[in-house]
Amino acid sequence: MVKETVPMPASGDYQDLPLWRGLTIAAVREIRRNYSQDIIIPMTLVHPDYLTEILDGVRRIDDQLLHIFLTLNEDLLRHRIANQTMHPDPNRNAEIREWRLANVARCLAARERLPCTTRVLDSGAHTSDELAAMVLDGIDGRT
Repeated sequence: MVKETVPMPASGDYQDLPLWRGLTIAAVREIRRNYSQDIIIPMTLVHPDYLTEILDGVRRIDDQLLHIFLTLNEDLLRHRIANQTMHPDPNRNAEIREWRLANVARCLAARERLPCTTRVLDSGAHTSDELAAMVLDGIDGRT
């Protein structure tokens, strides 16, 4: 709905939309209000103010927050992006791939600005199953 209603910001990054950030927090609030299970929110927030805004908003909803950052080698990340299909339309998929590849450096640099409580996992050194187990162990150990 947002993509169809709200123009993309000049940056091309939907995270620059205050509406998107507010809706992300509102979605977490509604999920928490209606469901008691743990909520996993996959995203990379590269702008430090946006990271703070989202994390603070989520903490106001549920203080049992476990922030995890998946990192990996830049070459491996570029390889994974190049081989992923994010959209069924080949032209749109190519646009998404180009945008993602152009933003690799700033996404990886986000690690340098993470809160000290963030758990960093190297997704290049572990299988998906191992990473999932580490996340679940972190959730279990959090409470």
